[in-house]
Amino acid sequence: MVLAAFVAAGVGLATSGTAQASGPAQAPGSAPASIAAGSAAGVDVTKNAPAKTYSSAADRTVVTAKPGQRANAAAPAQGAPAASLAATIGVGLNASVSSAHGVNLETLITPSATSTVAVTIAWGDGTSDTFNAYVSGNGTDTRTTKHKYTNVGRYNVTVTATDAANNVQATNTVTLETLGSEFTPVTPARLLDTRSGTGAPAAKVPAQGTVALKIDGVGQIPAGVDAVVLNVTVTNATSAGHISVQPTKNKAETAITSNLNFVAGQTVPNLVVATVGGDGYVYLFNSAWQSVDLLADVTGYFAAKTASGYRTVSQTRVVDTREGIGTAKGQVAGLSGFDVQLTGRNGVPAGVTAVAVNLTATAPQDAGHLIAYPAGQAAPTTSNLNFTGGQTVANAAIVPVSADGRITIRNGSWKPTDVVLDIVGYYTPASRSAYVPLYTATRLVDTREPRGGSPAAPVPARGYFALALEGNTTTPEVDGWVLNTTVTNTNGPGFLSVAPDPNYWSSYENNTAVFPDRPVSSTLNWTSGQTVPNLAQTANGRGGIIDFWNQGWQPADLLVDVLGYYESI
Repeated sequence: MVLAAFVAAGVGLATSGTAQASGPAQAPGSAPASIAAGSAAGVDVTKNAPAKTYSSAADRTVVTAKPGQRANAAAPAQGAPAASLAATIGVGLNASVSSAHGVNLETLITPSATSTVAVTIAWGDGTSDTFNAYVSGNGTDTRTTKHKYTNVGRYNVTVTATDAANNVQATNTVTLETLGSEFTPVTPARLLDTRSGTGAPAAKVPAQGTVALKIDGVGQIPAGVDAVVLNVTVTNATSAGHISVQPTKNKAETAITSNLNFVAGQTVPNLVVATVGGDGYVYLFNSAWQSVDLLADVTGYFAAKTASGYRTVSQTRVVDTREGIGTAKGQVAGLSGFDVQLTGRNGVPAGVTAVAVNLTATAPQDAGHLIAYPAGQAAPTTSNLNFTGGQTVANAAIVPVSADGRITIRNGSWKPTDVVLDIVGYYTPASRSAYVPLYTATRLVDTREPRGGSPAAPVPARGYFALALEGNTTTPEVDGWVLNTTVTNTNGPGFLSVAPDPNYWSSYENNTAVFPDRPVSSTLNWTSGQTVPNLAQTANGRGGIIDFWNQGWQPADLLVDVLGYYESI
């Protein structure tokens, strides 16, 4: 089956029957409206990621004669012109990192005398590149050399320029850090609880207020991390609102994105992979017109050092107590738990340090919470999701595993509940796929808003929303995406599935796209009238396209924010 229409934010909306359009149909082969200014296939998130730039301390360093020689120039007589001075070489360096492992180094070589200059770039990882530059006197050879580091980290790049004819040599150094970061798990711990004064004063976060949460150097987290994995929970809310988590106070208070949504009386968690600001803090903004309590639990961090890279797996159900999958059949008793073996099955090898999962509680007999943590350890005083009686609720989690590849799931309620667990990926020292955090979360989709000349339109019942995240590419560079998904304006029960798309964007443009297989796993669940968020970590599609499936029987609006992505290049 093919898709015959493009609507909303420049992406395909399709149903399992005849393709339908909720906006003006386009002629076959015409480009869909853009989800952002520019490419008809949508925004290329990787090209919009903020690059880090570094420059050498000076554009000219101390110049020395080659060892055992002197510069070819006699000392000038008093009053002689500067041209008779010893030859010199200026070396300027500007580095830019815009992919997980790659660097673009601009060299500016300026000899005072016309000569051929031999240039060596020592990249700081034991490798080097060389080139010769013929430059006229006081001219500048400017060129860019690309390099890919095997491991993320901080490197001193030294450039040596040698003018053999004039027996002079100059060096300069620039220090840079890769854009990518690898994951280090920590024992789950509570960093913030405004009810008890942990991490902030013991007081509710006021309406339209912000709490600053120190990350650097707290507990098991070292200074200088790039991002932190937090399970953020809002509780004791007396009005509706949302929480935004950002690397600066200003960004938190002006963000058009959100990390979790709530109404009065709800206790709502959501996983956040939060970019850490240059001051070592993250900032949590309460948009509500009434105060709330906030909690934040940490399970790991990302830093530019060799640790564990990411690998995706097809979302797979590994536990379902309703069916006896992965554990005994039947509800998990109150205040009890069970272990799950995750390595050695479902594509997860031995030696992983943590797993990315989606954890769901369904048919609970009373209110409570679930905790996921490494098997063999004492249950931490943290939580991964909260539920009320009869509710079906999901939350993403990044869970450290025991040395033998197991995790424990504990029911913190006094009454039984069913538990469902899907695995979406894992972290391992064998992978070099590093996380690239966006400094500011970016909203890519909001079906409530018109875009590109098409009217606002929800995702139809049993339909999907295809989003191109790397433009019109046939060679995607991203291994996996970290997205915050939210469903709102719901008119009946349903669930959202997030999955890679098998098509190229050109197939959507010319109406030859195949209809993807419908996923069976869920990312989040809703009932009528709810606004529900959840983090989704998903493998990339064949053409850089991700599908968002409305598995309900009524239309629903969809919001998608991108927090970052995993990349091996």
